[in-house]
Amino acid sequence: MAIEKMKKLRLMAVRSQKEALLRDLMLLGCVQLTEPEQEMSDPSISAVVKREGSELLKYRAQFASLNHAVELVDKYAPVKTKALAPKPEVDCGAFLDDSSLETNLELADKIAADDERIKRIAAEESRERGVIESLRPWESLDLPLECAGTEKTSAVMGILPGNADFGAVQASVAAVTQEAEIFQIYADKMQQCAVLVCFKGDLPKIQEALRPYSFAIASFGMTGTAAENIKASEQTLQDLADERTALIADITAKGAGRDELKLCADRLETKTGAAEAEDRIYGMDSAVVMEGWYPLERETELRALLEKYDCAWESEDPDPEEYPEVPVKLKNNKFSSPLNMVTNMYSLPAYDGVDPNPLMAPFFILFYGAMMSDMAYGLIMVILALLVLKKKKPTGGSKYFFGLLLECGISTFAWGIVTGSFFGDAAYQLAKMFNPATTWTGLPALFSPVDNSVYVLAGSMCFGLIQIITGMAVSFSQKIKAHEYLDAFFEEVTWWVVFLGVGLMVLGAGKIVLYIGCALVLAGPIITGKGLGKITGIFSSLYSHVTGYFGDILSYSRIMALMLAGSVIGSVFNTLGAFTGKIWFFIPIFLIGHCLNFALNLLGCYVHDMRLQCLEYFGKFYKDGGREFVPLGINSKYYNIVK
Repeated sequence: MAIEKMKKLRLMAVRSQKEALLRDLMLLGCVQLTEPEQEMSDPSISAVVKREGSELLKYRAQFASLNHAVELVDKYAPVKTKALAPKPEVDCGAFLDDSSLETNLELADKIAADDERIKRIAAEESRERGVIESLRPWESLDLPLECAGTEKTSAVMGILPGNADFGAVQASVAAVTQEAEIFQIYADKMQQCAVLVCFKGDLPKIQEALRPYSFAIASFGMTGTAAENIKASEQTLQDLADERTALIADITAKGAGRDELKLCADRLETKTGAAEAEDRIYGMDSAVVMEGWYPLERETELRALLEKYDCAWESEDPDPEEYPEVPVKLKNNKFSSPLNMVTNMYSLPAYDGVDPNPLMAPFFILFYGAMMSDMAYGLIMVILALLVLKKKKPTGGSKYFFGLLLECGISTFAWGIVTGSFFGDAAYQLAKMFNPATTWTGLPALFSPVDNSVYVLAGSMCFGLIQIITGMAVSFSQKIKAHEYLDAFFEEVTWWVVFLGVGLMVLGAGKIVLYIGCALVLAGPIITGKGLGKITGIFSSLYSHVTGYFGDILSYSRIMALMLAGSVIGSVFNTLGAFTGKIWFFIPIFLIGHCLNFALNLLGCYVHDMRLQCLEYFGKFYKDGGREFVPLGINSKYYNIVK
């Protein structure tokens, strides 16, 4: 349960064996390749050694193409899968066999082309519907849309606003000339469609007379009647719909190769990772140079692998000045490893720091359970976590999440026993509903968060004090290892004496220990400071430590607040449900209320618990800034690889 010790690897291999060596390193999965920047900064070396090229961009594009094809097949031809079904497994040898890659890339391109055509069809359909919509008002007009009149007459199709007085429009036309007529073809609230027939010489005067009515000439750019054009567009829509159906059927048929597409996508993801590593390799005509890191505990396996190749290599422990560059790999047992989720969200520890997971796990799980403190909620968490871990068999972050959910669920159930809570006071409300005369007061409990809130608050702060002292103990240990004895004594030991003195004073055992602690606190800046710093350091130390420790301990009151809030909210919904004394009314209120309460507490307890760890606890000893150890290995999204 610590940060694994890393060793630096330098390797020179024969160029002809580069591909095979990278493949075996990938299968071994314990070497993270880095760029040999220090060596390449030497002009005499950089003149003859150049960066190796790779097909990284090509692999990324191919991976994106295959992934997109899988998404399209899932979109057009979805398949039902069991919610908790694990990812399918594939043998490592079959996984790395990319003989079918080109075939599947061609298939992916065809699927993408079908999808692009479907998108264009949607645009064409939208255009045809627009045409139909614009021609509907003219559908009853048995006159070609391109008709503009005869040699001496004009036939003008125009549009008027829906609120225009058509009688006044006709009167205005008649006032210009009696040898003209305007016919209304269609009218609604938005517009009126009309046809104006007149002699060509009268058209300008009539247009001027209709200007006050906002008469606008309609332009169609089509030939034939409106009805003929509508019929043609409807036929086009039908043809497009038939084409889209055929394309979807084609994609569905290609969906038979869905599994092979997924497998090839995983292959390309692994190839992409290998190409990224290859970009960090330098070489010359006959040899290549690699540099990287590997865990010390895997050295025997790595040595056995490298002995198969014509290569020269060396390894060494990192120098202290290299610690910021050394990748960090945490090694924890089953109990503390789920806390990797919290550590990764915050920041990995520095290589020369302390693995916080085993130090944090007991507190995080204990505090989370105390905040939720309900047997039913705990059972739900445990059952859900066990189902997913057993059936789905998640890996990586998902495995950590459900592992943490399981441990926190057990803690929540245990605290529910302590507080006598099972969906709040649901058992008591049901008993009272069925037998109003009952004298039963509910499930047995050691204490109630509602009735004993002061004791819960005191207990929360005691928990906080224990965790803070634990963090100080870790800090004390680190300073002793670094030979910072004075800092260890005056930063930690003196305040332990103060805490002990305060406790003894509260218990009525005198104030002598407290006075000794205060004297040591005042002596610290005087002994370690210089000049005026001896005086100013006293005030600075008192202010920062007193307010800091007081604020940190007070912050743990959130344990009591969340325990109380969850209990009260659950009880309120139970009371509301039992208000009418009818079970049919109780059940929906109970389900809605507790689903809401459970969801809010599930997230809220995690956020507040993480805050206690990351701010109040980590602030005492944690040195962050570590870089994650990402070895060259097999990456897969759709399959589990069996080595």
